[in-house]
Amino acid sequence: MKMGPSVYRTFCLLLAFELVSSYSFGAVSARRHRRRVSASAHRRTSAVKPAVRTAAVRARIQAASLVTHPPVIVQRPAAEPVIAGGPWTQPTFADSTLGDNVDGEDLTIRRVAVDALGIFNGSVVVVDPATGRVLSMVNQKLALGAGFQPCSTVKVSVALAALSEKVVAPDAKLRLAGMRMDLTYALAHSNNYFFATLGQKLGYEKFSHYARQFGYGEKAGLDIPGEQPGRFPDAPPKNGGVGMLTSFGEGISQTPLQLAALMSAVANGGTLYYLQYPRSQTDVRAFVPRVRRRLQIESFLPLIKPGLRGAVEFGTARRASEDGPIAGKTGTCSENHTHLGWFGSFNDIGPRKLVVVVLLTGGRPTSGPLAAGIAGDVYRRLSEQKYFASASVAPADLVSTQICCTR
Repeated sequence: MKMGPSVYRTFCLLLAFELVSSYSFGAVSARRHRRRVSASAHRRTSAVKPAVRTAAVRARIQAASLVTHPPVIVQRPAAEPVIAGGPWTQPTFADSTLGDNVDGEDLTIRRVAVDALGIFNGSVVVVDPATGRVLSMVNQKLALGAGFQPCSTVKVSVALAALSEKVVAPDAKLRLAGMRMDLTYALAHSNNYFFATLGQKLGYEKFSHYARQFGYGEKAGLDIPGEQPGRFPDAPPKNGGVGMLTSFGEGISQTPLQLAALMSAVANGGTLYYLQYPRSQTDVRAFVPRVRRRLQIESFLPLIKPGLRGAVEFGTARRASEDGPIAGKTGTCSENHTHLGWFGSFNDIGPRKLVVVVLLTGGRPTSGPLAAGIAGDVYRRLSEQKYFASASVAPADLVSTQICCTR
């Protein structure tokens, strides 16, 4: 069939239109498909990547902050190696016992702590909260070093400061992110919005006062060779202000010993001991507890313990759960291309209490819940050995009753 010139031109235009439409539809469909695949991948990975969720919340808190300073750009040393398999600069797995001196340690606890930590790159510090004696310190180089961002473990200090300043009542419910929550729920589930809000209500100066009382920015130990004091910032961090300071610990460097000293004070009713680490059996026999200061927190401890126990029973630290009640706080975040997993804890019943602090560094598997699982393993193994069956209290005439020390 022969077509005239006008019909032929019309046919060509229709054909061109069809081709363009098909191409456009295919591109839109491909984009939609990619979005569906991306959303599906996110749902699959969000359950196993707490650091990704943490980063998203961190960004929202930064955006909502009242502080308008521009972000700080931190220059990393050019020679700092990146571990193969990911964008982190610390290995996830290592022999964490290299170089440790164990001559003054409780060897029962030492063996349990080393076995529980296993192949992970991290530190386990175990302290007697009734005396301040460090019973075991696995990976002493890491535990005594400059420290790391405390992540959500800072929320213990924030809760105590907020209760002290009456900016929050224990049963008051704040409406945040479409839901109402109280202090117990917020501690158990480590809600960042809740503690960023408390930080804004407290302000930097008040929180700084309490944080320094609780031991941030000073050495936790007494004459422990090599110990570093960590750091507490002199002003709100420019990346997110006081909200990021009180929800993620932005700008703070915390050591495992500092967290162990604070959790010991929570466990024993408010006495902040100097942590002492005997280096020999002679040191053990001559050990005398030394009090740094008495914290005015005793009346607030019954108000935060339900949240700390709730973290283990139904919150972020469920992996630490065992037969006896454990109270603790997890922390998960990233600092300088290193994932961090914290857990500070104590057994909350029985004649003998222990504080167990775990810090993990490395790549993607590193998290607060994983650190909680390691601490839970320490408690379980010691319970199987009947370690908690009898009390271990220093004789009254050997406990220093004066606030110590000037050095």
